[in-house]
Amino acid sequence: METRLRIRRSTLILLAALAVWTWFHTMPQTMPAAPFNGHLLTPGQVSAANPASGRGMTQASDFLASEPTGWVDLMPKDSLQGWTRMTVPPGKVLDPVNQWKLDKENGTILCEGNHGHEWLRYDHELADFLLHVEWRFEKREGLKGYNSGVFVRNDREGRVWHQAQVGAQAYIFGQTLIHGELSPMIKTPPHADSLHPIGEWNTYEIRCDGPKITLWVNGDLTGEFAVPEVSTGYWGLEAEGYRIEFRNIKLKALP
Repeated sequence: METRLRIRRSTLILLAALAVWTWFHTMPQTMPAAPFNGHLLTPGQVSAANPASGRGMTQASDFLASEPTGWVDLMPKDSLQGWTRMTVPPGKVLDPVNQWKLDKENGTILCEGNHGHEWLRYDHELADFLLHVEWRFEKREGLKGYNSGVFVRNDREGRVWHQAQVGAQAYIFGQTLIHGELSPMIKTPPHADSLHPIGEWNTYEIRCDGPKITLWVNGDLTGEFAVPEVSTGYWGLEAEGYRIEFRNIKLKALP
């Protein structure tokens, strides 16, 4: 008798479980939205996609040469007035010695790289634009780990920041806003093949277009990030312990 009861009880449990499973898999399912995570696009994906604005992407380009009109020269003429030194991270004490200089003879902004981690902010908030920047490290025998960067769409203090890495590799990374909260961005895959050797001039062209930030290195498309919650910001140059020059800085506003 007890055996029959156990069998009947087990059968009822199995039937109930089967009914619940059938109901669950036949009901329409609504999946929760996945959190945005700095939507990383590889170069192959970028070339196949169009920005939200409808402006087309190009796999390789030299915008300054191919689109020569509409650029504004941002190179300082007599001083660094209109640029502000900002600490990295924000809130640190700024070194009293200014490591940024205007080299009029060579037409460059020179960073000695010997007075702390900071960035030189261009004091105009921007939305959609193309930025052309050329850079070169001073090569020193036995020195490794060359490091600097070009920031775009930072907030005023630099808590929100997006950087095109300058060094032996090129990639985009940073700290953006996701659902209104500060969140680290997963960096794009590093690229070294497009870079010229340390000591030679390299060209970065950065496009901020709607929610997307795209980087070209010496004409080669290297990566793109989507940052839909940061549509405006400041751009600037980074000092991170290495002597580096910047020249031929030009900007074109996008419609």
